[in-house]
Amino acid sequence: MTDSATDRAEPNQSAEPIRIGLVGTGFIARQFTRTFHNRQGLRVEKVLTRRDLNQVNDFPQADALTNALDDLLESCDVVVECSGDAIYASDVVSGAFAAERPVVTMNSEFHVTAGSYFVGKGRLTESEGDQPGALAALHRFVTEMGFRPLVYGNLKGFLNHNPTRKEMERWAAKQGISLAMNTAFTDGTKVQIEQALVANAFGATIAQTGMLGPREEDFEAAGAKLASHAHRLDQPISDYVVSTRAPHGVFIVADHDNADPAALKYFKLGDGPTYLLLRPNIFVHLELPRTIRQLLRTGEQLLDNSPNPTIGIAALTKQPVKSGARIETAIGSFEFRGTAIRIRDFPGHVPIGLLQDAVIVRDLEPEQMVMIDDVELPQTTALRAWQSIHDRVTKAGP
Repeated sequence: MTDSATDRAEPNQSAEPIRIGLVGTGFIARQFTRTFHNRQGLRVEKVLTRRDLNQVNDFPQADALTNALDDLLESCDVVVECSGDAIYASDVVSGAFAAERPVVTMNSEFHVTAGSYFVGKGRLTESEGDQPGALAALHRFVTEMGFRPLVYGNLKGFLNHNPTRKEMERWAAKQGISLAMNTAFTDGTKVQIEQALVANAFGATIAQTGMLGPREEDFEAAGAKLASHAHRLDQPISDYVVSTRAPHGVFIVADHDNADPAALKYFKLGDGPTYLLLRPNIFVHLELPRTIRQLLRTGEQLLDNSPNPTIGIAALTKQPVKSGARIETAIGSFEFRGTAIRIRDFPGHVPIGLLQDAVIVRDLEPEQMVMIDDVELPQTTALRAWQSIHDRVTKAGP
């Protein structure tokens, strides 16, 4: 018997494949298509892009590309949204729900900006494969064993709130990702967004504006310190640790009321009373199929931003911004970064995900939070969704 590629049948080859409507043509979309098109019971049927189809030369399934949302929706069983654009994703999700299509996202930017508005209006979930999805899967794992989470933690190897363009261009080219994506990772915007989503999903909070983010090589010791803040607040917190020794992963610090401490020590969890449970690997697009299948087969939704979020992501200036400046996009820019806040503490703040195609109408100083009176925002589905969320949350009683 030979062992050629043609002799090795794909799993579920006889079953009708799940038809994927993919949104976006960036790193995640390219890698997902390259890995799973016509494999593992999946088929990338259509790929929605805003780019000129004649100019998209780097996509592995060029004949699937379309500029029409209706074309995508008519061709798929499930929409997989990974554009990274909160405003665009809001229009896609709205259209998908109107067409009664479930949506799997890898777009935490969308969730913390407008996602709560859509909760309960259709089947919507963030996927495993990014830090929020990894923490959701770890949450399920540890709570099923009886642990009680105190800290939902993200691990970062480097952080610079105000990197230079030259530095970011060099690293973006080295890592093969976009300049904006690399900058959002570096300046902390992405980790703030991810941990805000996790906080809202699991009823956690933040210890302070911008989170604590301890810089400590011993990330386990840092986790224990974060747990002390959770005890002080009497509520789980969502936060992160900066450590060059940390793996590309996430962790939960938890306690356990019923387990024998001696048994947990035998399991190499330490002396307690809090225990750090680590997930050391995140596989991004390779994990998407699990969430897709779970949503379609069982209706299970891994996580969303909850209908009543408490944590949002405000836009802070990195440098002076003059009145009249037009902002193409703020996430991953050199003018703004995102920071986690308690929504009720800052009524009228502008989520960084909305600061797109906007015009600044007042001079802004460095490290100034952008408020609604500082900017003219285009009328979008995402803005209307956020206004509904903001009014509901800020007007709610204690």
